[in-house]
Amino acid sequence: MSTTEISKMRKIVAWIIAGLLTALYLYSASGKLFLHPEQMEQMNLGDWRIIIALGEIGSALLFLFPKTNRFGTLLLSSYMGGAIIMHMTGSMSIMMPSVVLILVWAVFYLRTPDFFKMK
Repeated sequence: MSTTEISKMRKIVAWIIAGLLTALYLYSASGKLFLHPEQMEQMNLGDWRIIIALGEIGSALLFLFPKTNRFGTLLLSSYMGGAIIMHMTGSMSIMMPSVVLILVWAVFYLRTPDFFKMK
């Protein structure tokens, strides 16, 4: 374990937020695959919707588990950056993807506080 002991409450909060975010990403991916594929067509991403959805699922699962959380955080940060750009170019609010991105990094911080310490 790291030099900074992570409290039980901190772990529980991190798991709850990570679980909720993973559920959000899985719901979003299912929308791309099954529920609302026409939304991807409207953004001219219809040909990419399956690849985007599978990437979203894989990234969310990597993010969920503490051992692979670093990789999931990196991938979801990239994904959310793209979502923010798509919202900006489509004249949509960037509030939702921005809040989700902040929550992704909050979970990362809760799980690995030593990552942000200067050595």
